[in-house]
Amino acid sequence: MAQRAAEQDTRGGLVLAATPMGDIGDASQRLRDALAGADVVAAEDTRRTRSLAQALGVQITGRVVSFYDHVETARIPALLEDITEGRTVLLVTDAGMPSVSDPGYRMVAACVERDLPVTCLPGPSAVTTALALSALPVERFCFDGFPPRKSGPRRTWLRTLLAEPRACVFFEAPHRLADCLADAVEVLGPDRRAAVCRELTKTYEQVVRGTLAELAAWAVEGARGEITVVLAGAEPVDADPADLVAEVESRIADGLRLKDACGEVAAVAGVSRRELYDAVLAARAANG
Repeated sequence: MAQRAAEQDTRGGLVLAATPMGDIGDASQRLRDALAGADVVAAEDTRRTRSLAQALGVQITGRVVSFYDHVETARIPALLEDITEGRTVLLVTDAGMPSVSDPGYRMVAACVERDLPVTCLPGPSAVTTALALSALPVERFCFDGFPPRKSGPRRTWLRTLLAEPRACVFFEAPHRLADCLADAVEVLGPDRRAAVCRELTKTYEQVVRGTLAELAAWAVEGARGEITVVLAGAEPVDADPADLVAEVESRIADGLRLKDACGEVAAVAGVSRRELYDAVLAARAANG
């Protein structure tokens, strides 16, 4: 069943509001009005939200409740009751758009399930800002949130991008950036182009562009602040199954069965699984 679009009158509904990532001047008038008029403000960090309101010259008159990862599920029933009773709940996170690698998705899903109004006040987003600044072709892109923290799962994730034609944007913690880029060099090759965007919209905003090898070398010195990475899409190639044998064997070494490893690599490279399977067996026979 098609979901009903949210009405512009948000009384008795959920309002998702993007907040500035660093520059207070990016706050919209609609955000100011929403902070001042909401019956309930559900904030990822209540102190930061109160500080934001003060900086904007706005007085929050509604009830302020915390809404961060560890309490999100527990808070939802009471917030749904507020909306059902005709109150407006404003959901804000520390910076950028709620639900985009931030709390919010579960609340939106719960409202939609109960046919309660949901709308959004658009605004700052690290994803689209980084894409625009990357100087890479980004007509088509995918967003992958945060990569896995450990090298093994991270390399497995990177392998899914081997033949991904779309640009990929993702977040990374500054203390893991160097290791992530080093893994990317190993899996995707040193010449794939990317951009590392640091502290977007803030005083020390920095965008470093180059090949993965260049960025990995730069990151060794350490990067600080909020990090967003844009990875160029893969160039189309005509893959030869024989050239993919080493990748299959690498995945087998990581614990996959031959059949599963061939399936994963074939799907990424766009070759026949059967031809790749036969190429692996032929290589093994040739090597004794």
